[in-house]
Amino acid sequence: MAAGPITLISDLVVPEIFSGYIQQLTETKSRLIQSGALARDAFIDSLLGGAGLTFNIPSAKDLDDDADRVSTDTSVDDFAGGTARPVPKKIGTATEIATRLSRNQSWSTSDLAETLAGEDMAGKIANRVSDYWVRRLQDIVIATCNGVIADNTANDAADYTNDVSGAGFVAGVTDFSTGAFIDTTLTMGDSMGDTGILMVHSIVYSRMQKNNLIDFIPDAEGRVVIPTYLGRQVVVDDGLPVTGSVHDSWLFGAGALRLGVGSPAVGTEVEREAGGGNGGGQEILYSRQEWCVHPVGHAFAGTAPNGGPSNTGTGGDDLDEAGSWNRVYTDRKQIKFARLVTREA
Repeated sequence: MAAGPITLISDLVVPEIFSGYIQQLTETKSRLIQSGALARDAFIDSLLGGAGLTFNIPSAKDLDDDADRVSTDTSVDDFAGGTARPVPKKIGTATEIATRLSRNQSWSTSDLAETLAGEDMAGKIANRVSDYWVRRLQDIVIATCNGVIADNTANDAADYTNDVSGAGFVAGVTDFSTGAFIDTTLTMGDSMGDTGILMVHSIVYSRMQKNNLIDFIPDAEGRVVIPTYLGRQVVVDDGLPVTGSVHDSWLFGAGALRLGVGSPAVGTEVEREAGGGNGGGQEILYSRQEWCVHPVGHAFAGTAPNGGPSNTGTGGDDLDEAGSWNRVYTDRKQIKFARLVTREA
């Protein structure tokens, strides 16, 4: 039986429509975005719409908790007699620095491959682009948090972290437990309740299930069951740091990470290569993203190339490096993030 007509990527993709559709699907499918830990921010969007690789974000600190004064009936003139005039306090400021992340990927399909397979390979590629970008976005989040943790360990006495992993496995002591979790929230002091998302590795998640620590609640529409632990939504991701049997688990407050989405000059592009496949014909789909994933209360301190820093492995200015970040919020309680380190075997 003769093969039917070939469906090309260019038959399926209208670039302007496809770019917006892919971004929408990316945000819909990302559990981090749905959970609120990574919050879409219109202000960061606007920064990406302008020029520059990094962006200064000034903010005012809270008022210091200085002792108040006791009022008197002393007139202003009486200060000449030696009583000091009250000195007004100042409000402090902080400058966060966010960085642009320009990312792209491409996929190709040959006319002959589609003919022989009898499958719409171009359509399959188009339908998987959003899932690809979801995974890449979560990898960016993990790399960024790794860098923030590394900076915190080097410069802030590791006050984000509760490490119970020990030198060897002891059931109920070094593994994930309610006591260890509560001690982790305590790193935030009386702001311990300001976290609503718990991100864990599947190994840790299985431990929690075996110990009957997970509750399952339906979503607002009653169609999806959401795992929760002590009121926190549980997000399972095997991209979290693992060293042997030692695992990271991360706690986030809503908006702990700000997400900006920009518009590349050409977000989606299809290229026809007549000479591809030794003349059989080939099409290439290019997809580009302009993102900013910014950890609140921090400044990007690295020197990145024009496309922005890589996640890891290309030098000292990657997202996961200690030298790439600096905490500019002096109060630990303002950082809605905490880290639990456990040994699971």
